[in-house]
Amino acid sequence: MKEDGKMHKVLHSVHLWGIAVGLVISGDYFGWNFGWSKASFWEFSFAVGWIATFYVLFALCFTELAASIPQSGGPSAYAKRALGDLFGLITGYLVLVEFLLAPPAIASALGGYIHFLFPVIPEFGAGIVMFCLLLLINLTGIKQTARFELLVTLVAVFGLLFYLGFLAPHVSLDRIPPLPEMNSISWGSVFLSIPFAIWFFLAVEGVALASEEVRNPARDIPIGYTAGIFTLLCLAGLIFVFTASVVDIKEIAELDYPLSYVLQKLYGSEQIWPFVFTFIGLFGLVASLFGIILGNSRLIYAMAKEGYLPTYLSKLSKGSLVPGNAVLTGGVLGIFCMCFLDTAELITISALGACGMYLLSLVSYFVLRKKEPEMPRPYKAPFYPILPGIALVLGIVACGSVSVSEPYLALGVLGVGVTLGIGYSIKQKRN
Repeated sequence: MKEDGKMHKVLHSVHLWGIAVGLVISGDYFGWNFGWSKASFWEFSFAVGWIATFYVLFALCFTELAASIPQSGGPSAYAKRALGDLFGLITGYLVLVEFLLAPPAIASALGGYIHFLFPVIPEFGAGIVMFCLLLLINLTGIKQTARFELLVTLVAVFGLLFYLGFLAPHVSLDRIPPLPEMNSISWGSVFLSIPFAIWFFLAVEGVALASEEVRNPARDIPIGYTAGIFTLLCLAGLIFVFTASVVDIKEIAELDYPLSYVLQKLYGSEQIWPFVFTFIGLFGLVASLFGIILGNSRLIYAMAKEGYLPTYLSKLSKGSLVPGNAVLTGGVLGIFCMCFLDTAELITISALGACGMYLLSLVSYFVLRKKEPEMPRPYKAPFYPILPGIALVLGIVACGSVSVSEPYLALGVLGVGVTLGIGYSIKQKRN
């Protein structure tokens, strides 16, 4: 391995669309349904609408940052430039929480889908094997990685369209309860379900973590990221409504393979279609797991280059120019977490990291607009400062709701972050 080499610049907007959708698309296959264990149909609908609005507004601001500062550190790099080294570390830590905890959650669900297809195969073992296999593919090089991600993402999108097509003849809007009066809605339940609404879109910002490997960041990042967000909005809305229109939502509220269950209930276990869909659905989980491994390895690499993490993590493999040590380290940590936390806990902790990062990214956005007004900005978010201001308010509420839903996990994430911050400050003073 060699240190401080340059990565291959081979990615175009279509690759970024594939990465953006691929990072998130597993959220359509599982995870979001846990929201119905916390809230009613309409209460969870409010949470999903809230989070969808936030992500659209945040994406516009984040695209400006990513196109202006195309560095693998992504949010960490933006915070460092705007707020200084310490906030760069804190923001990077929060992204690591998100990107290190999401893969084991996805791997757990992947094992569940494989077990659904082949009951003799244990869920946990299948998840671990697939996790390790995708780690190895990530070591082959960014060009091969991006092509593989685009392929599995296209198959995963087809799988969701397949699911919607088979549900269409059975859709009955009578299953959806009438809109209740506002005074009968439990806003506490709405807030408790927000972490699972976030799962519909979690990690889409990971596009920025591959920005050093984009051929034309000023053009390709805005196109790829915007197209990805639009695709995800459409898929999330259709999956949410169609599923609630054909089945009792409480039946699937705590399943790791909700869509396969719905198809099997509609068509029977003797029909082949639920199993065909489940096989296709594996590609959705693979796309997200694979893409997030790509994202967390690039973040670890970038943070090591900045001195936040040990320097051996910034070394690139000869030939493929992949940060192999970062890929393997992120994988080992993910498998360790998979052994001790269940799917819902992993989703919540990942959402905690994401929400904290969103807030610091938006603060960095405001600071850079004021501190560096002349900085080249190939893309500018519209309606400044109103649009980012609304995004910041929505993000604060989302962050608060996730923290309230799991206060002990939130304290744990905060405690580790504070410890890292203190340790880094002491190190800087000694230096």
